[in-house]
Amino acid sequence: MEYIESGRITLDRSKISQKVAYHDPCNYGRKSKEMFGYAYYHEPRWILNKCTPNWVDLEPSRNSQYCCGGGGGLMLTTLDDQREYYSRRKIEQIKHSGASLIVVPCHSCHGQIKAMAQKYNLPDIQVKYLWEVVADSLVVE
Repeated sequence: MEYIESGRITLDRSKISQKVAYHDPCNYGRKSKEMFGYAYYHEPRWILNKCTPNWVDLEPSRNSQYCCGGGGGLMLTTLDDQREYYSRRKIEQIKHSGASLIVVPCHSCHGQIKAMAQKYNLPDIQVKYLWEVVADSLVVE
């Protein structure tokens, strides 16, 4: 945010034309609020808004966001059935958004959503980190 606000980096909002949806990771929202008294809801949305005009929140969002099913290190276990079960609502949420690009700042969410998009036969869904979207929007002189 500081680099964007100060003009240290410049972004072109027209570089990303597809419909984008933002996913709130549990650890950046609910868990952060619980542990540290602050949830990171505003910052990623502010950044995303500087990168593209065509983005939406997955609904419900923020504190009511559905877990992707991969949190707490679940992806590193053999509990694939549980991961698939808990991701069903997230996949339906993504379908309902109409977005072809899902943006996440969390490594666990990135891997889980990407894996479950394959599992639930959504090959056209891209999953990118927030920093990747910033990089895609950069103006390089």
